[in-house]
Amino acid sequence: MEVLMTTQRWVAGFRAPLVNPAETIKLAEPRTFADRTVRQVVRVAGGGSALRVVLTNRYGTEELAIGSARIAVRKTGGEIVAETNTEVRFAGSASVRIPAGADLVSDPVELPVEAGTELALSVYLPESATPAFSQFPMDSSWISTGDRTGDAAPSDAEETASRFFLTGIDVAVDSDAPVLVAFGDSWFEGFGSTHAGNRRSVDVVNERLTAGWAVNQGIGGNRLLTDEIGEHGLARFERDVLSVPGVAAVWVNFGINDLILAGTAAADDLIAGFTALAARAHAAGLPVYANTIGPFAGAIYPGLSLAEGIPVRNAVNAWLRSTEVFDAVFDVAAAVADPARPDFIRPEFDSDGMHLNDRGARAMAGAVDLTVLPEAFQGNRGPAA
Repeated sequence: MEVLMTTQRWVAGFRAPLVNPAETIKLAEPRTFADRTVRQVVRVAGGGSALRVVLTNRYGTEELAIGSARIAVRKTGGEIVAETNTEVRFAGSASVRIPAGADLVSDPVELPVEAGTELALSVYLPESATPAFSQFPMDSSWISTGDRTGDAAPSDAEETASRFFLTGIDVAVDSDAPVLVAFGDSWFEGFGSTHAGNRRSVDVVNERLTAGWAVNQGIGGNRLLTDEIGEHGLARFERDVLSVPGVAAVWVNFGINDLILAGTAAADDLIAGFTALAARAHAAGLPVYANTIGPFAGAIYPGLSLAEGIPVRNAVNAWLRSTEVFDAVFDVAAAVADPARPDFIRPEFDSDGMHLNDRGARAMAGAVDLTVLPEAFQGNRGPAA
């Protein structure tokens, strides 16, 4: 097993928070695999001289059997650059069984990558498994029968818009590489932006950063205070923020789902939740920044608590704009709201009345004042690998 040089360290180059397939509220259906290869595409926000893969069985009730795994540079669609297809090993073995409730980090893989590289991870699952998944990952996966991890292009494969059991890719860096963790809901995950276009607000912030990068820990439908969809923000903060290698700052976007999904949280409860989240970040020595809660009055989906949620949104946003709990607050709501109807998204930014399209995501990112980030983010990014 390869080891890092003493001057190198691991930092998160990609993150993907997943949800429990047994949850009651579902925006997409989980999948069961047996004798299947799953090829998943990821775009690393930061580069390094080597990488390692993070897989999870955190919601499983039985072991998750990994028969083999390989990672390569993606060429197009599900096709890879064949000469880059590199075996992924686990404690020196090509196969592994991940215990129920556990995560697993691979051995280092000698595959240098640059910021923005698109990778394809192919994993063969020989036994029946219903893994943790991402309901709206904003990229595609390909599912094939048998062990097809060595194939350059998937043949007779099913393409699906979901992600499974892959929660991260770390990269080995020599120099300071601060990571901004974007922690929140679908306004980070990118629902409403172009599928596989990498045009989410977090992607646009990465275009603007001159040093370091942001990783996306957004879950569509996620709430700050209540479980489903996904563990609520306060519950997953330790794992999805504080445990991220290289984390240097936190950027938060929560609130819409607390206000309209299965009822409406009280303003005082949301304010208390935001205050607790900021305190936990500061206790860990991290600056934390929050977005105001975006407009949602035009949401096209039935059964949402729109009328009840709107006045609470306005009350919490008034608090956010005046509080000193956070190191800074970015007024995303003002940046994307229709001036004539501030509870609605501007028509040119609107996807479905409660999510942003590509132009809206860019406007959201433009509301972020990068000059307030720690000094480590203000330098030159330099060579990525």
